Amino acid sequence: MVSQEKYVDQLWEKWIKNKDENVTNQLVEHYLYLVDFHTQRISSHLPKNVQRDEIRSLGLFGLYDALQKFDYDRDLKFDTYASFRIRGAIMDGLRKEDWLPRSTRDKAKKIDQASHELTQKLQRNPTAAEIADFLDMTRDEVETSYKDTLFANLLSIEQKASDDSEDHKEGIGYKIIDHEQLSPEEHLLQEESYANLAQSIKALNKNEQLVISLFYHDELTLTEIGQVLSLTTSRISQIHKQAIFKLRQSLT
Repeated sequence: MVSQEKYVDQLWEKWIKNKDENVTNQLVEHYLYLVDFHTQRISSHLPKNVQRDEIRSLGLFGLYDALQKFDYDRDLKFDTYASFRIRGAIMDGLRKEDWLPRSTRDKAKKIDQASHELTQKLQRNPTAAEIADFLDMTRDEVETSYKDTLFANLLSIEQKASDDSEDHKEGIGYKIIDHEQLSPEEHLLQEESYANLAQSIKALNKNEQLVISLFYHDELTLTEIGQVLSLTTSRISQIHKQAIFKLRQSLT
C-alpha cells in the first residue's frame, strides 16, 4: 500500500511532466484543507452577510494559482507557499469587492460621530451602552459595528502598503514586509503603537485578554475558543466584540 506522502510525491512528478488536468484536480483535492483552513479563519473576522462559499472560491483560485507558479525544485514546502497565495487571493478579492454593505458603513460613520460628540460632552471615552442610548440602538449593534469595520480598516492599510511596492501586482498577503526598512521616525511610531496596544490589552479583563490572544495570535475560531474556555460560541462572540470596542476606544 502506497503511503500518503509517496502518493503526493507521485502526483507532483506526474504534474511536473505534463501538467495533466486530472492530476491537477487530484492535487487541488489533496490541498483543499489549506483552503478550508484560511476560509474558516478569515470568515470569522467578517460580517455575517459575507458568504463563506464566496471566500472559499477566492481561496480555490489562490490554490490553483499556487500550483501553476510553484517551483518544486526550490527549498520550500508547497503548503507554506500555497498558504500565502490562498490568503493573498482571499484578501485581494475582499479588497476589490465592496463586501461591506453601505448600511454597515453608514452605521459605523454615525457611531463614530456619536462617539466624538459624547467624548467632548463627557470629557472621557463613552461606553458602548452610552453610544447606544445616544443613537437609540442596542449595545450589541454598536459593538458589532466596531467589529465588522475593523477588518475593512485592516484591508485598507494593507492596500496602501501594497500599492507602494514595485511588485504590488502580486497582491497583499503574498509577501512579508521588511520592517527593517522603516525610517527611525517610523520605527519609533511603530514601537509606540505596539506599546499602546499592549497596554490597552492589559487593561482588558481576563476573559477578554484570552479571547483576543486565542483569536488573533493563535488563530482559533470563536467556536474553538468556546471549547477551550467552556463557554458558548455566542458568549465568546459577545466577549470578542466588547474587547474590540474597548481597544478601539482606548487607542483612539
